[in-house]
Amino acid sequence: MTTIGFVRHGITDWNIERRAQGQTDIPLNETGRAQARALAARLKNERWDAVYASDLSRARETAETIAAALGLTVRVDPRLREIHCGQIEGTVEEDRVLRWGYDWAKLDLGIETDDSMIARGMEAVMDICASHPEDRVLVVSHGALIGTLLPVLIPHTDTSEHLHNTSITVIRKIEESWECGLFNCVKHLEQLTI
Repeated sequence: MTTIGFVRHGITDWNIERRAQGQTDIPLNETGRAQARALAARLKNERWDAVYASDLSRARETAETIAAALGLTVRVDPRLREIHCGQIEGTVEEDRVLRWGYDWAKLDLGIETDDSMIARGMEAVMDICASHPEDRVLVVSHGALIGTLLPVLIPHTDTSEHLHNTSITVIRKIEESWECGLFNCVKHLEQLTI
């Protein structure tokens, strides 16, 4: 049975500004790097057999920090990228309202659908399971992708809580279903001083 630890990348300046990042390649800020180091320190004494990451630098750098602590290398998979936000990438809510009005979310602005994210995310997860049938695998990705996949994988678990930066959610594949052992955990950030 495969165990997957889904990790959301460390924080970026655009996260703080509540700016739609999407697939724009925004790097971690110093706080995000400190968060990644804190998670790496937490995980270094656990058994993890592989680390996968989105190809966007904020996820890749988070994964590389963790992988270095584990003595592993990162396998990059573009299917683990964040949602493509189309015309709203780089904007905050106020920008969107000024440009398209309060009903901007109902417009076709080129934003990737949940179905598209689920399709590519599930394909990546199934390939990881096929390659690591008995392993513990960390998957470092993004809030929208992980948040869209989890209700599909573990529908019997309440996944409505906003995923925190560098949170870890651990699920285990048992035959054809998944069990959640840990959700959105950030205990490694409790002692973080920045």
